[in-house]
Amino acid sequence: MTFTLPPALVVFLGAGLGGVVRHLVNMTVPKLLGTGFPFATFLINVSGSFLMGLMVGYLAFKDGEFWNQTMRLFLTTGILGGYTTFSTFSLDFFLLMERGAYSSAFAYAVGSVALAFIAVFVGIAVMRALT
Repeated sequence: MTFTLPPALVVFLGAGLGGVVRHLVNMTVPKLLGTGFPFATFLINVSGSFLMGLMVGYLAFKDGEFWNQTMRLFLTTGILGGYTTFSTFSLDFFLLMERGAYSSAFAYAVGSVALAFIAVFVGIAVMRALT
C-alpha cells in the first residue's frame, strides 16, 4: 500500500522549508558581507536559479521511483518556490529561448522586471496615500 500526500500539501511543506532557508540566508549574509548591497537577495536569486537548472536538467534526463511527480513538486515548486520565485522566472525565460521564442522571452524578462518595479512603487504610493 502506497501513501501519497495531496499535491497542494507537498508544495506547502516544501515552500515552508524553502522559506526557512531564505530567512536564514537573509539573516546571515548581511552579517558577513554588510548591508550596502542586497547580497542576500542576490545570492538567493542566483543560487535558486542554479539549483532550478540542476534539478530540471537532472529530471529531464533521469527518471525513477525517487523522482516522481510528488518529489518534483516538493523540490521545484515547493522548496525552490519558497526559497525564490526568481528561479522559476529564470526557467521560464530559458524555456522560451530554447523554443526559439526570442521576442516573447525578451518581452517576458523586461516586462516582468519593469512591471514588478512599477507595482512596488504603486503599492507603496497607495499605502502612503491611505495612511
